[in-house]
Amino acid sequence: MADKFLSSREVIIRTDAWDKATHFYKSVLGLPVTYRSKTMLGFETGAFCLYVEKGARHGPVFEFLVPDVEAAKARLTAAGCTIEEEDAALPRCYIRDPYGVVFNIGKGRAVK
Repeated sequence: MADKFLSSREVIIRTDAWDKATHFYKSVLGLPVTYRSKTMLGFETGAFCLYVEKGARHGPVFEFLVPDVEAAKARLTAAGCTIEEEDAALPRCYIRDPYGVVFNIGKGRAVK
């Protein structure tokens, strides 16, 4: 199969309770902060990087890397996936698969 999908180590959650959530991951779980902006904190967990973003709440989003994002989007929508959210400035393309899992498609190296 050409252009296989490869997962990254990144998982993102978005919450309107950002201050409480970031306090929980930093102070209660003791995760080290590895990324900081006005709207997002990243934490190293060991197995993955957890990003907590300010905004309307949604469940965890995993990330898959592909060499051609547009081709991957076309392939996924043809297979019954729906585009949930796109933001070319980030870039971000959240896709919901036919089984309810939401993941981001990002540009990455080709996988053989």
